[in-house]
Amino acid sequence: MQSPMPLVVILATGGTIAGTAAAATDTTGYRAGALGVEALIAAVPALAGHRLESESVAAIDSKDMDLATWKRLAERVAHHLARPEVAGVVVTHGTDTLEETAYFLQRVLAPPKPVMLTAAMRPATALSADGPANLLDAVTVAGTPGARGVGLVFAGAVWAAVGLRKIHTLQTSAFAASDCGPIARLEGGVLRAFRDWPQGEALGLARIAAAPDAWPRVEIVLNHSGADGRLVDAAVASGARGIVVAGTGHGSVSQRLAEALARARAAGVRVARASRCAFGPVLPHDAADLEASGELSAVQARVELQLALLA
Repeated sequence: MQSPMPLVVILATGGTIAGTAAAATDTTGYRAGALGVEALIAAVPALAGHRLESESVAAIDSKDMDLATWKRLAERVAHHLARPEVAGVVVTHGTDTLEETAYFLQRVLAPPKPVMLTAAMRPATALSADGPANLLDAVTVAGTPGARGVGLVFAGAVWAAVGLRKIHTLQTSAFAASDCGPIARLEGGVLRAFRDWPQGEALGLARIAAAPDAWPRVEIVLNHSGADGRLVDAAVASGARGIVVAGTGHGSVSQRLAEALARARAAGVRVARASRCAFGPVLPHDAADLEASGELSAVQARVELQLALLA
């Protein structure tokens, strides 16, 4: 007897993939998160052959993603992954803050089953909407035996959460991650893997048990010509407990910004160093340097620092 199709749970949070516009030619002036998850599934006839459950967690534009939604999403993902019959989870999301959500879920859950985020650059009403193909591919990956960890399925590629970046404002191939390239690609609906699936040690839901309004504030500042550190001083004065500096090149900062960061450290504020470059790691100066963020972008370094402060 043939085994049944794997059960995949789709959790919707809104975004362009669920967006609608007044005209089919409009790919920028649309309302994100307008369609329910059932409508997204119905728009992909090929999903009729899959075993699916769906649930709406939020219906927002991801530029408005917040800590409360992150907490709720992590709890719902963990709930469904704990069900033995569930093979994997798909999260539909907006592209703007997807790299932060993906990293957050990987660090909190480090799931032994696949949790694949997917999204779209064009609304569902567009002539050439990219959401349906991305959703179908994400369901395929989430139901693949042996897949694990949090990733992004987008434009035919599967990317790991760590180091993920949105790299274009309009193109449908809008994401990239890591110097190693994608984990896998989907070619004609068939998954071709290049390297191991993401693994890691889960921080656990207990790490984010506090009410979101009690989570420590972490701000990002940018090094640039003329950077003088006043934004660092203002962040410390307003109660920030962590600061990520997006430095130039290999995380370098101006002398005046470095002096402001030193004042912040002296006040008990944690500092992390990332780069404003699109790619490349920020490596530690020596074994005692715990501020370097590796291949994390500044926004992912902010997530990491906030989770560390929650401990």
